[in-house]
Amino acid sequence: MLRSTPLALLALAAACSSAPAPVTPTPDEHPTPAPDAGPAAEAPTGPSYLARRGDDADVLHGTRVADPYRWLEDGKAADVRAWEELHMARYTSAVDALPQRAWLAQRFDHLWRYDDESVPTPCMRGKAEGFWTKRKDQDKWVLHLRDKPGAAARVILDPNTWGETETLGGASFSDDCGLLAYGVARAGDENPVYRVLDTSTGEHLPDTLAGWRQGGVSWLPDASGFYYSAQPKAGEVAAGDEYYFSRVYFHRLGTTADQDAVVFEDREHREHFHGASVSEDGRWLVLTRSKFYEQEVFLQDLRKKGAKPVPVVTGFGHEYYVEAIGDRLLILTNWDAPRRRVMIASTTRPGREHWKELVPQGPDLIDGTSAVGDTLYVSSLHDASTRITAYDVKGKKLRDVTLPGIGSAGVSGYWSKPETRLYFTSFATPSAQYRYDVKQDRLTEIWRSPVDFDPSNIVTEQAWFTSKDGTRVPMFLVHAKDAPTDGSTPYLLTGYGGFNVSQTPYFSTLYGVWIEAGGGVAIANLRGGGEFGEAWHQAGMKDRKQSVFDDFIAAAEHLIATGYTRADRLAIQGGSNGGLLVAAAVVQRPELFRAVACEVPLTDMVRYHRFGLANIWAEEYGNADDAAMFPYLHGYSPYHRVVEGTDYPAVLVAGSENDARTDPLHARKFAAALMWADADHGDGEPIYLVTDRDSGHGGGVTIDTQVAQTARTYGFLMAQIGLQAPAAP
Repeated sequence: MLRSTPLALLALAAACSSAPAPVTPTPDEHPTPAPDAGPAAEAPTGPSYLARRGDDADVLHGTRVADPYRWLEDGKAADVRAWEELHMARYTSAVDALPQRAWLAQRFDHLWRYDDESVPTPCMRGKAEGFWTKRKDQDKWVLHLRDKPGAAARVILDPNTWGETETLGGASFSDDCGLLAYGVARAGDENPVYRVLDTSTGEHLPDTLAGWRQGGVSWLPDASGFYYSAQPKAGEVAAGDEYYFSRVYFHRLGTTADQDAVVFEDREHREHFHGASVSEDGRWLVLTRSKFYEQEVFLQDLRKKGAKPVPVVTGFGHEYYVEAIGDRLLILTNWDAPRRRVMIASTTRPGREHWKELVPQGPDLIDGTSAVGDTLYVSSLHDASTRITAYDVKGKKLRDVTLPGIGSAGVSGYWSKPETRLYFTSFATPSAQYRYDVKQDRLTEIWRSPVDFDPSNIVTEQAWFTSKDGTRVPMFLVHAKDAPTDGSTPYLLTGYGGFNVSQTPYFSTLYGVWIEAGGGVAIANLRGGGEFGEAWHQAGMKDRKQSVFDDFIAAAEHLIATGYTRADRLAIQGGSNGGLLVAAAVVQRPELFRAVACEVPLTDMVRYHRFGLANIWAEEYGNADDAAMFPYLHGYSPYHRVVEGTDYPAVLVAGSENDARTDPLHARKFAAALMWADADHGDGEPIYLVTDRDSGHGGGVTIDTQVAQTARTYGFLMAQIGLQAPAAP
């Protein structure tokens, strides 16, 4: 699979395939350690929960930049933790009393707990197959293996027997499923530590791996060892560089971490990510060096002793996602094709000068390819929804795949095996999996999500609106069939707008219960995303980032102008880069919104690059140390654009203690600034800070914790915009 893999298939694909998915780093994918604190300062004026304001400031490119809450950057300081706890108590005491929160907790607990079993996936070689199960009383999926179809299954891995906050952080079977390499992460820290399990005996081997943030395991076909990615531990590189350097190691079975050889790295450019993938036939090793959405790729012949990697393409500049199939390379690229095309090359002459075009660029963005059963499936996005076309190995079109509807879909399987699986979901269709017959263009359903929710009353529209500069932008509107358009429907507006990430249709129980309560949901396809190719992405990055916020504000204005909702019935929500989005929107246009959920955000865009790995995000945002970029970053940085005396709407700012991607310092500083600046200090429309303990970028790792966190967040939003909990039947 090149470029994209349906999310619902990732867990099983990771367990039963040796090839890691390509990596595009975003704020959602990197660790951020706590930095040193700034000095404490004066006591606040106003309510007792206001943070003290300091006199810290920087002078950047001749501009004085005040930073009164720099002392809140140190999440380990006793006074910072005490302030966090004060606000957590303030938040929970108010929100836990809401009937909306209680109703949501009951609904989520019911909808997220059910008995389920995945479709068995055959191992690459042999007759064995793996599958996952989860009972309604379990928090974590359990991995099973049977030696052949119909045989008795045995439990291989049960994370429910681990510590409460320990989770599976990746898993990869050897080709015959005789061995399993898997990682254990803790409390959402995204730092899995890998072990190797003998699946026939259930015993762990003594093997250990090097570095930290281990993952991306790709086995040799004889299971004698595997390649993996990791970052060096503190002390192995210059102080602080352990958060940047990425390496590919080779681990030979029966050895320990100190014997693992570094086979691929870049000592001159610490921000590059390195990954490795062994081809399905075991002959080729594809080595990828990534700088966000740009790659360099090398190819090594594993059957030739002493063979060195040879370049496929170097110099970065474009996306190159490469898969070795037999004696050919399939290459998905935006080189001379901003909406991407598929190229082909011989493994004996892999250089770009020898590439030939297999599938040309079309009017829609190609967002992924899957080579399965001697057929190449190419998925594209048409107005942010999936279309799939099947081709033969020479690039001849076989047919357009008939999908169950307008939504998101993807194909998975092995090139050497005929079975083709197709995954599909939409805003009104729970996830389902099918076998696909390309000759008959026939789908046979083999699994459907057993979630106990009836989506038959949900409809989806696509609306187009005009942004500030005249650009037309699409937005999905999801609501009940009979939802009025007189402005009375409470709406939730969300988006992302960055890092080439596309917002495509998927079924969400969260959206479902929101609509069940009488609300509507709007998902905007903002610039900065990947829905329409690289030009759409670049239109919302670096010095053009304000265009993303303009698009989001225009989406809100469109909802109000067309009668879908009113400003006093409009809530907005975003997380990570989407947290930056809603933070910028609320400080720029506070009168447009009644309530805001700003989750795990970036908000201090002047100093964001100083913490952990965040400097690499300069590829997307720019860097305030750059005199050319500073005015843009300072101009929209939400923390710096808070204005004293403004009547801000109700705002919930949430951070996670173990967030490995966006440090909770951003949530703390932004919340403190809003509380101080708000006209009534949040005594009217409340402003809350939440710091979730034992949680990472995606929140808590147990269902109970996820239910509690989500019910509070959306209960808060519902109460603010007048969305009531439905009466019991």
